[in-house]
Amino acid sequence: MSATGSKQKVVTRFAPSPTGYLHIGGARTALFNWLYARHHGGTFLLRIEDTDRARSTDEAVAAIFDGLEWLGLLGDEPAVFQFARTPRHADVAHQMLAQGHAYKCFATPEELAELREQQRAAKLPMRYDGRWRDRDPQEAPEGAPYVIRLKAPREGETAIEDAVQGRVVVQNAELDDMILLRSDGTPTYMLAVVVDDHDMGVTHVIRGDDHLNNAFRQLCIYRAMGWEEPVYGHIPLIHGADGAKLSKRHGALGVDAYRDEMGFLPEAVVNYLLRLGWGHGDEEIISRERAIELFDIGGVGRSPSRFDFKKLENLNGHYLREADDARLAALVAPRVATRMGIALPDGAAALLTAAMPSLKPRAKTLNEIAEGAEFLFKNYPLDFDEKASALLDDSARALLARTADALAAAPVWTVEAIEEKIRHVAEDAGLGLGKIAQPLRAALTGRTVSPGIFDVLFLLGREESLSRLNGVVNAPVGSGN
Repeated sequence: MSATGSKQKVVTRFAPSPTGYLHIGGARTALFNWLYARHHGGTFLLRIEDTDRARSTDEAVAAIFDGLEWLGLLGDEPAVFQFARTPRHADVAHQMLAQGHAYKCFATPEELAELREQQRAAKLPMRYDGRWRDRDPQEAPEGAPYVIRLKAPREGETAIEDAVQGRVVVQNAELDDMILLRSDGTPTYMLAVVVDDHDMGVTHVIRGDDHLNNAFRQLCIYRAMGWEEPVYGHIPLIHGADGAKLSKRHGALGVDAYRDEMGFLPEAVVNYLLRLGWGHGDEEIISRERAIELFDIGGVGRSPSRFDFKKLENLNGHYLREADDARLAALVAPRVATRMGIALPDGAAALLTAAMPSLKPRAKTLNEIAEGAEFLFKNYPLDFDEKASALLDDSARALLARTADALAAAPVWTVEAIEEKIRHVAEDAGLGLGKIAQPLRAALTGRTVSPGIFDVLFLLGREESLSRLNGVVNAPVGSGN
């Protein structure tokens, strides 16, 4: 079967469990499902698998929706909540029981524990031995609790033509009679997933390859019910840069951490996740429209991909340079306020917007832009770091005094006029421009790194620039400047 299967409309789904944040691997799975549906003119659905009532939380559900919305990956229809469909799941289990595809198992917990111990001692696979598979339920004590188990095939093999992994085969003797309905009448995850996928019309199940073994067991339910089977595509998991399974130290964090704590743009994260296991030639910068045009599940590799923060940062730097300045200003303003512990003044958004062409070219994250923008909102006396203080010796102050006088005489306050005045001071002093630029930068920002010095002066304005320069020039010796 081809990756697109038959002629029916493509329907994909993303089905997270709301027991925590939307992690980066889940975001990539959602993206691949979203893109596959868009590429084929289909539908992308969202299902919240909240059957683990003890661990599912409203906060986690909200975090999943929030993360998907930020990435532009919300479902095309309202989300389905799995727990609300429990009666439907149980009904299917009873249908399978009535049709002879399932059976009641009265094995007690003690019996099953003894069976596992025997298998462990004999170094055998740990699986249920089918002891109630062909027994008459009448043999059980009256009122005894039971589970409903799938009557899995025992002969032959089950093959999956996986859209990513290729043909994968399992001997049916390796499949056990899994539980469909627990003794309290609640459905298991394995049953609920299949029933929901069928009822939602899912044609393509694209998910992590840690679910590949589940697919063989889930196919048994499809076949027992006579339902059309989906096309499976099992994506290799993401590893860290060192090749180990992705963990928090590698970047297996919630999507919200990439946005809030690390300062990445959603388009950069989406572009990076797209290229994490899928590729099209040498293209690295791929817009969402281009991704929809190009993406197909057959382009996903079979080997685990490695998460590389440096590549993500470089990609984010590209998107920062491409981004609208007013949009960036709105994203950066609260970060500046938080970093400095102040409320930004009126007009901060306009100032940041004007400064963005100077702030964003070398930055790789919003946090770096915010750090670079702090000088705009500092009050005198500035907090000079050690390197900046070292630059502001007596000879530097004398040079700054001459520079301040020259700038005060500038007829207009433009970048061009500022540059002209400072170059004249440098020429008169017989110095290279850098010999003035560095103490100027230190005096105006308190740091040795900033946007171009002419831009710094222009953005601060004549009054603030001269105030800061004169403050340094007139500071008492030993004041720490």
